[in-house]
Amino acid sequence: MFGGTVEITGPELTEEEEAANIAAAEAAEAEWESEQAGGVEELVRPSFRDRLSRARSAFSGYVGSIMSRSTIDEETWDDLEEALIRADVGIGPAQELLDAVRSTVKERGLTTPDELIDAVKDEMKARLAGSVELHVAETAPTVWLFVGVNGVGKTTTIGKLGRRLADQDRTVVMAAGDTFRAAAAEQLTMWADRCGADIVRGAEGGDPSSIIFDAIASASAKGADVVLADTAGRLHTKSNLMDELAKVRRVADKGDGTVTEVLLVLDATTGQNGLQQARQFTEATDVTGVVLTKMDGSAKGGIVFAIRSELGIPIKLVGLGETAADLVDFDADEFIDALFAEE
Repeated sequence: MFGGTVEITGPELTEEEEAANIAAAEAAEAEWESEQAGGVEELVRPSFRDRLSRARSAFSGYVGSIMSRSTIDEETWDDLEEALIRADVGIGPAQELLDAVRSTVKERGLTTPDELIDAVKDEMKARLAGSVELHVAETAPTVWLFVGVNGVGKTTTIGKLGRRLADQDRTVVMAAGDTFRAAAAEQLTMWADRCGADIVRGAEGGDPSSIIFDAIASASAKGADVVLADTAGRLHTKSNLMDELAKVRRVADKGDGTVTEVLLVLDATTGQNGLQQARQFTEATDVTGVVLTKMDGSAKGGIVFAIRSELGIPIKLVGLGETAADLVDFDADEFIDALFAEE
């Protein structure tokens, strides 16, 4: 039977720590009640076009300028380059994309702005192509680790994904491996209750590796399908914490489950800083995919190209809003079409 809590005991919390936990639980409960108040319609998958209005607005001015021209000239290329850089594609990836499109224009003899934009869209889609599948082990339990700095939405992402798995009739164990933030375990417990998932948690400041190892053992003993493991929202500038993350991965690999995904959660609104985070986390562990949260509030959608181009890591999930249904599989074609859609 699932839906229980396994707690590794430790020191009692201080009054301040207990207050932080209560505040986090109340915030999570308010979020849940708000989501439920939306009714059935809120559970419908959103479209990229509807939710990427900020990114599209930042891009559309340059696209409009290009489309207003009668031919493809150097000013056209300058506008296109500026559009890509302002969207946070990054100088290197933007230049690579432009070089590829220039070759296409020359090879195909393209002469109109319409043809140029179509070539840009095709090249963008090709560069973002790849599997977004979240891999499942042949033998349960499958283990998915979630990493990332504070404030990017790691714990919430785990909760939303747990609900998706529950809707697919998969049994889930959540591991509260962020032991350095008092509110993290309470927030994850709230999500576990919503999903009917088990949760394994420990003392604040405890060993994250032990908690995740115990969660995998618990999942194996109960025949659970998937372990969703939270980790500390460590700052990418603290090498000792990155070393700890590497330890978490090593210990998880020694458990009874199989780690098939290490998902790096990034805040899309941070733009190029997210790329720096991705570099650091990739050095600490084998990141298999990226979850981009807060895409609906970002004008910097180009970060997906920087991550894919410079690190070769696929974007697997994106957050397009607050509800569980708003965590969706990344669709490169739909994403690009949304960026270029007319307002």
